[in-house]
Amino acid sequence: MSSLFPTYARWDIAVEEAHGTTVIDRNGKEYLDFVSGIAVCNLGHCHPKVVGAVQEQLNKVWHVSNLFHIPLQEEVAQLLVENSSGDYVFFCNSGAEANEAAIKLARKYTGKKKILSFKQSFHGRTMATLSATGQEKVQLGFAPLLEGFEYLPYNDAASAMEAINEDVAAVMIEVIQGEGGVNPGEQEFIEAVAKSCNEHNVLLIIDEIQTGIGRTGKPFAYQHYSISPDIVTVAKGLGNGFPVGALIGKEKLKEAFGPGSHGSTFGGNPLAMAAAKATLTEIFNEQFLQDVEEKGIYLMNQLKEKLSKSNIVENVRGKGLMIGIACKEEVANQVTQLRQEGLLVLNAGPNVIRLLPALIISKEEIDQAVSLLEKELVK
Repeated sequence: MSSLFPTYARWDIAVEEAHGTTVIDRNGKEYLDFVSGIAVCNLGHCHPKVVGAVQEQLNKVWHVSNLFHIPLQEEVAQLLVENSSGDYVFFCNSGAEANEAAIKLARKYTGKKKILSFKQSFHGRTMATLSATGQEKVQLGFAPLLEGFEYLPYNDAASAMEAINEDVAAVMIEVIQGEGGVNPGEQEFIEAVAKSCNEHNVLLIIDEIQTGIGRTGKPFAYQHYSISPDIVTVAKGLGNGFPVGALIGKEKLKEAFGPGSHGSTFGGNPLAMAAAKATLTEIFNEQFLQDVEEKGIYLMNQLKEKLSKSNIVENVRGKGLMIGIACKEEVANQVTQLRQEGLLVLNAGPNVIRLLPALIISKEEIDQAVSLLEKELVK
């Protein structure tokens, strides 16, 4: 009998070890991993450079707290600001914490409490981030939620432009909704939201927890659009499996997050920073990102071709190596069957199969995965 709270509907797999794109269970069965810890292990499992950096740091110092200067924080922060629209970084331990910090910063800087987010969004499971999430199913049982949040229809530029005004502190948005179904934001919609925020002096918060750190072929997914967000939140892929999150903000926000305004005991600890520095050094490389973009196009084209005769597939959508296969029926059985066949995939909502392979995936492994998907979905 388990002593764990049953908060997860766990798969019947206990992982013994994992390397690159391969996961091996306790029975010795191997799986091709198109989950990557839910877009976390972007460099694959046990990447040697990340492992080496963490092992080296283990023999130096693990934790001192943010009462001390931690030089690695400065190095990782520099990598993040050099590859984003931001100027300053706050480190924490997870995506929910990064979004929590963004909500606090937006309210403190603007002096306003109203924050707009979008239906089918997902921003976390703390009380503030749960309140920002536009999905009733994850909010059930936790009322009363935090006041001040309003949910707008996604990809509806007119609705967003009407709602954004001087009473709003911030707009919080995923440029590709992950948990909500792998829904890419349309160019006109995302850019209209950004323009309205700028016109009304409203902060634009881009949640890059799942889409960031190279996942779409750029350092951050918002860079596919002509926008410059005030705040960007990241986690998941930032440490390639080591728990770490970050908020990246523009210079004007600096004074609102002064001493005592926010904090995290473990945020930015030396081990997390060692993992993050090694991860970013590999991923924030022009050739690496170009390869991700090319492999994403290849995967998308192969899926569209091979699944075109499926009776249940409606469309294939996404960007880079974040792809959703939208179906006309619930996909739980297909996800289970693919797992039995040795391919690990996720759902995103009841009707979407979500693919999140490591960014180091090979074309041969893409072909292998597409073949198994075709076998399951084209009958």
